[in-house]
Formats: sequence, structure tokens, C-alpha cells
Amino acid sequence: MISEKMAKAINAQINREMYSAYLYLAMSAYCESIDMPGFANWFRIQYQEEMVHAFGMFDYLIARDGRPELHAIDKPEKDFGTPLEVFEEALSHERKVTAWINELVSLAISEKDYAAQNFLQWYVNEQVEEEQTAKTIIQELKMAGKDGSTLFMINRELGQRVFTAPVIGG
Repeated sequence: MISEKMAKAINAQINREMYSAYLYLAMSAYCESIDMPGFANWFRIQYQEEMVHAFGMFDYLIARDGRPELHAIDKPEKDFGTPLEVFEEALSHERKVTAWINELVSLAISEKDYAAQNFLQWYVNEQVEEEQTAKTIIQELKMAGKDGSTLFMINRELGQRVFTAPVIGG
């Protein structure tokens, strides 16, 4: 059985993961509005991944006799600037998520909740990947500068991303 304190913290993170999904869906819509369908596709896939992350925590709470509690999701921005600025915002957000996941791990350690520590390790590793991916795309965009043909190629590359549901804990 999960402690009330740990369940409350995971419920807060479920809300943050759903907000992350909502933010990425807003970024996808924005990229569509500036005629960057590849960028839009990348963010739509990111939206799907964030929902999987939220449901992983949702299911974990149920498995540990906790109760998921759904709260209102904040409205994200709707305008994000250049493609580079969109990805810089995404990286900034992922760094916040990393800090929140780290706080959950710290709480699991202080609560001596070994199951939660084990479960959250997947999210720790996922955040390393999330930040690295955003940083790589930012570097490509910085190298591209205002070169339209290079931006076109990056847009095409991001448009090829497909959703593969991650196996949480696997």
C-alpha cells in the first residue's frame, strides 16, 4: 500500500504530465499554424508520450491501492515564436519535469518506499532521453540558422517520427 504523502505527490505529477501533454499539443497546433507540419508531428507524438507517462502513474497508484485524483489542467500558451524558440521552451519544460521527477524520487527515498523508487527509475531515465532529444534538435536548428533549405530538411525529418508506446518500467 502506498502512503498518503506519496500518493498525493504522484497525483500532482499526473497533473503535470497531463499539462505536459496539453503543452505539446498546443505546440503542435502552433507549428501547424506556421506551416511546419513536421514540427507539428513531432510535438503531437510528444503529446501521446506524455499521456502514456500520466497513465503509467495513474495505473501505478491503482496497483498500490492508491486513488488517482484528477485536477484541472492549466491552459498553455498558444504562440511560441520561431521553431528554435518552440524547442527551447520544450527543453525548459522538460528540465522542470526532471526536477519534479527527482523530487518524487527523493520523497520515495525518505518514505522508504522501495517500490516507488523502482517504479520512478524508469521516469528518471526517460527524462535524460527527453532532455537530450530536445537539445539535439535545438543544436540542429541553431546550425541551420535562417537557411530555409536546412530548416525544410529538419521539418521533413521531424515529420517522420512515429509513435511507439513506451513500456513503463520495462
